[in-house]
Amino acid sequence: MKTRIQSLAMCVVGTLMCLLGQISFIHAEVKCYSVPDGFQSDLWEVSINGQENGVYAARTCDPPFDKNYDFGGTYAFTNFEMDEPVTLTIRSKIARDLNSVRIRPASAGIVAKKIDDSTLEVRLEKPCKFSLEPNVREHVLLVFANAPEKNVPDFTSPNVKVIRAGVTRPENGRVELKDGETLYLEAGAVLQAGIYATGKNIRICGRGVLDGSPWEWRKGPTGHVLELWKCTDLVVEDVTILGASHWTVVPTNCDGVTIQNLKLCGGRVQNDDGINPCNSQNVYISECFIRTDDDCVALKGLNSEWGNCENITIKDSILWCDRARISLLGHESRAEYMRNILYENIDVIHFQMPVFLLEPGEEMNMENMTARDIRIECDYSDRINRVLVVRPTVNQYMRNKVPGHIKNCVFERISVDGIPAECHFIFEGMDVEHQTENIKIHDVKVFGKPLSEENGLKIGDFTKNITLE
Repeated sequence: MKTRIQSLAMCVVGTLMCLLGQISFIHAEVKCYSVPDGFQSDLWEVSINGQENGVYAARTCDPPFDKNYDFGGTYAFTNFEMDEPVTLTIRSKIARDLNSVRIRPASAGIVAKKIDDSTLEVRLEKPCKFSLEPNVREHVLLVFANAPEKNVPDFTSPNVKVIRAGVTRPENGRVELKDGETLYLEAGAVLQAGIYATGKNIRICGRGVLDGSPWEWRKGPTGHVLELWKCTDLVVEDVTILGASHWTVVPTNCDGVTIQNLKLCGGRVQNDDGINPCNSQNVYISECFIRTDDDCVALKGLNSEWGNCENITIKDSILWCDRARISLLGHESRAEYMRNILYENIDVIHFQMPVFLLEPGEEMNMENMTARDIRIECDYSDRINRVLVVRPTVNQYMRNKVPGHIKNCVFERISVDGIPAECHFIFEGMDVEHQTENIKIHDVKVFGKPLSEENGLKIGDFTKNITLE
């Protein structure tokens, strides 16, 4: 009897060990994503732990783009899930030199190991996002290693619209969302549409792709790829947006917006701004990767009747702008205040115009803006790079041709590295009534040397209480 009990116990233990082993395997399993026919990249192939993973193609500089611009041509991106360390095998499908591959951001500390003339190997310890660049911006591969998906909606709910794997294109190219509705894009899905959302408790999520590339510049089915009008408690998370036809994600007159783990693969058309909170409050943007032709993040006050632009956080993100600014604050200044703005833990991996441009007009008060822990990688040595420009101004976007006001801003723990070049940090006022005042600059380094008047700091007229520490 005892022998039978012992034997049964051993069998139970063995079964449990087997189940636990299966659970552990499932927990550590990589989830690869497919790519629909017609969307595959002809530049790169990727496998993760030996499993083939889909790679999408992305375009730059579609007509009528100025032919003088060159953003490196077509590029690619790949999405997958991981919750344990993985090994990526990356193969170039075109002849190229892989001896000087760089992975940005540098702060990620990721290294590509050359296996042969067409193959690289990359080890990832945790979910992350990065750009793999054999020759600066030319035909790059963007890698989006996501954590396992959470909070998957109930597909049986009448309030959930599910876009399954494959290509979906609504007849009129629009998807509309209202109170309490969720739009879910399954991994492997491509939704060719513009989204119009208005109301409370709306969610746009999933690991699929929202594609704006069928439409010519400024001719999309909605004014913006994500046109978010007067929304409260809105969530946008996890999706990838490809080839916007105009501004991409635009919360206008909204209160309570969370945008998380969003990947924007732009540069196809001009004016494809990434995320533009317009007259919106309590906006939280985190863990995003944004590549655009135009401004990555632009805060605007389009209409004085829609309220202020305030309480906005942008953090833990990677930003790349091919032609314009990384962040623009104040060009459309029709709001009384633009205030309580935080940029934190940001990697800027490519830029052209100023990284931060603060230019309020129309008597708007721009105040309490902080940028901290900002890492900027410079890849141009033959020009003056204007990293930071802070000045009230008047421009063509303003109706009342008067400047605005800037005060109480902090810029701290900012570094510029990469290819050495002349870099400027500019602070100016416009006149006695429109000054730039109460500015704190702390621990800012340009190619390893502290910012100073001899090393890039430019303080102009009509400024007050600008301190450098």
